[in-house]
Amino acid sequence: MSTVSLKDVTKVWPDGTVAVDNLSLDVDDGEFLVMLGPSGCGKSTVLRMIAGLEDPSEGDILLNGDPVLELAPRDRSIAMVFQDFALYPHMTVGDNIGFPLKLSGVEQLPRGERVGDVASALGIGDVLKRKPSQLSGGQRQRVAMGRAIVRRPGLFLMDEPLSNLDSGLRAELRAEITGLTRELGVTTMYVTHDQAEALTMADRVAIMRKGVLQDVGTPTEVYGRPATLYVAAFLGSPRMNLLEASVFVHLERYIELNFGEQALYLPWNDIRSRAVSHYHGERIVVGLRAEALTPVAPDAPGDVLRGRIRYLEHHGHESLAYLDIGATAIVIDELGPAAPKDVEEPGPFRKLSGALQRRLSGRGGATAVQTREAESHNVLDPGRHSRRTAELAVRLAPYPAISPGHPLNIAVRMDALHFFDGRGARIDVGWR
Repeated sequence: MSTVSLKDVTKVWPDGTVAVDNLSLDVDDGEFLVMLGPSGCGKSTVLRMIAGLEDPSEGDILLNGDPVLELAPRDRSIAMVFQDFALYPHMTVGDNIGFPLKLSGVEQLPRGERVGDVASALGIGDVLKRKPSQLSGGQRQRVAMGRAIVRRPGLFLMDEPLSNLDSGLRAELRAEITGLTRELGVTTMYVTHDQAEALTMADRVAIMRKGVLQDVGTPTEVYGRPATLYVAAFLGSPRMNLLEASVFVHLERYIELNFGEQALYLPWNDIRSRAVSHYHGERIVVGLRAEALTPVAPDAPGDVLRGRIRYLEHHGHESLAYLDIGATAIVIDELGPAAPKDVEEPGPFRKLSGALQRRLSGRGGATAVQTREAESHNVLDPGRHSRRTAELAVRLAPYPAISPGHPLNIAVRMDALHFFDGRGARIDVGWR
């Protein structure tokens, strides 16, 4: 059994930089949890604190329910795999893998047997006599993994172990790592900035931004029902289209989502209408993924947006068309400084701050996350985030017989829309 619990963990560097901000997170026994976020968001710092390489400024870390802040790293039954492999260049592959066993006093014969078993499982049994300099990048990463596995730890910590490898090898090792850790039944925390790794490998994904946990859930949950506007913008390729819309309620009929030059109409019998109706006369953000948009004929009925193609991107298996529909897009800043919390918001959003906690709801620990994130800025204030002419991303067949300037009508799946308030929190059923 190996579980991890972080309780209100904060890490502040000597210069005052907050690397991790009040993080609470639980990892279950045998779970493969991926921490996802851009560089500098604090995810590697979290791993280093769990391993004992850094001390938290506040909070507590528990392994199997026991506090470990007073334990030395070697006493925590943790194995860590680093981005740069961290192999001993003067040792052979076999000696590198077996080094932790040697330090633990394991005799040479059983040590050799365990090294051989691990090397065979990783497909490097034929290179045990070589030095790291004689190996490819993929082989060196397997050696680093073997050195971690041979100890039979209770917890694996992996800090972007595949980022230095080419895309084909990354895909191959992704499958090997997930298969091996599940076979061993070892609890694993894996850090990456690559959403493809997170969505394909994880049992659950924890998404970080500027040291703050944004959302946590299964890959299907965080992709299909993101807790905050940042998560919606961060996940997906192409990125979710985020459009500014004004809300006008027509009681017992529909809710008009006005994008400027055209509008969509949410039926009153849609279960989400009650939540969105509370924003009558206000601006919200409407999210549309490319898979919710389908090109249709000019006279097609239903929920349709009309625009002209600004430019095309060809990706071999598909083409992406970017349409000007006369709407305003909201662009989320990944790494910029957080807005000051003492600035009073203009217009109708001023009243949101007092009622914010009542409006927010989410999975797991997302409510406190949404509160902290939402209180920090107003995404519809042009001084806080970028606002620009929307370029609606639409998937097309490969190399379509159209060009920039061509008109295109797009049918919208209304059941696939996402709604966010002016502070970036998800507008959802049951927020009251």
